[in-house]
Amino acid sequence: MTKSELVEIIAEKQGGITRREAEVVVNTILSVIGDALAEGGHVELRGFGSFSTKQRNARLGRNPKTGDSVMVPAKTVPHFKPGKELRERVGSAS
Repeated sequence: MTKSELVEIIAEKQGGITRREAEVVVNTILSVIGDALAEGGHVELRGFGSFSTKQRNARLGRNPKTGDSVMVPAKTVPHFKPGKELRERVGSAS
């Protein structure tokens, strides 16, 4: 599902809002989550999951084209951990 498909579904299920209003809501939610993670925060949506950041250590990598060793610097990456309800819904969908 893409972001535009999500916007369409929200607009359809919520009869009182337009597609444009649904797009503003989706963009605002994603922006708030991104801002919180950029500040090193944690976002928890009960029943869905939690977003946080993890620190990756510096490591020695390889350039796949040349085979040369390259030092990959340490970095902070976003991380999502699904909640219990989401894990159960996905697990029972098989």
